[in-house]
Amino acid sequence: MQELYDIIIVGGGPGGIAAAVESYIFKIKKILMIEKGDNHSQTIRMYYKDSKRVDKVWKKQDVEMLGNVDFFDGTKESTLDYFEELLDSDAINTQYHTEVDSIEKQDDSHFKVITNNGDFLSKYVIIAIGRMGKPNKPSYPIPSSIKKMVNHNPYDCRGKEKILVVGGGDSAVEYACQLTTENDVTLSYRRDKFSRINDINQEMIERYDQEERLRVRYSTDIESIEAHENQIKVNYTNGFSTIYDRIIYALGGTTPTGFLQKSGIEVDENKMPVYNEHFETNVPGIYIVGDIVYKNGGSIALAINHAYEVLKDITSK
Repeated sequence: MQELYDIIIVGGGPGGIAAAVESYIFKIKKILMIEKGDNHSQTIRMYYKDSKRVDKVWKKQDVEMLGNVDFFDGTKESTLDYFEELLDSDAINTQYHTEVDSIEKQDDSHFKVITNNGDFLSKYVIIAIGRMGKPNKPSYPIPSSIKKMVNHNPYDCRGKEKILVVGGGDSAVEYACQLTTENDVTLSYRRDKFSRINDINQEMIERYDQEERLRVRYSTDIESIEAHENQIKVNYTNGFSTIYDRIIYALGGTTPTGFLQKSGIEVDENKMPVYNEHFETNVPGIYIVGDIVYKNGGSIALAINHAYEVLKDITSK
């Protein structure tokens, strides 16, 4: 007979890890964490450059930690090591290389979690898949011939390139500043000032701009991009064009609305999941945590707190 888990957690990022650890601390016996990548914390591994800061305070959100999982400032490496230690328990079963297609309610007692590696049964499901796994893309088309030169993170940069970073969040600012050591960098933002970045990044981008280590183009929007020999021609809405070797779009991520709706989860007019004060969706027994909860994303600390609130609610029933 197929094993019935007490809790299945979909997603192995900070919110998912915290949910697994809190489940264990709350003495829940059968826990399964499912992750489509080959390891936990895929967003940090893929989108954070080596030695990149990982701040507890994000977009000026100074979060008081509520549960049994702490969080603190660190680097990419120290944060991954910390999450590795949290998962280092035989009581937490992890299933990597497994992508969840949908969640089906079987009856009043359990759900079927349908994946590419078979189906799993659970009494409760916590969705912690995040948003960065599906990065936002520009509205204009990207020609096939230049797609290798158009990225969503800086890891394909070879050095000595003329690079355009597009975006106005913390990732855009950090990518731009990090790339200046070996590249000629321009940061393009459609607004006249940054409003969504933390104080450290605000100070850093202003200093780099004043020291002419990069260029910041405010109030600038892109109309289209096209191939130009072995480079990219960027056409701006103001009528000007510039040639670059590479573009990095740091535009944030999108909510996986299709997956949520396929699982019976209600979304609002902004395609955001509907949930109550305990982060339980309209489907009793399915919870949602992490930056997928917010339109513009949320911090790692908030995701960890969500997990604690969910486990308090589950264990109170």
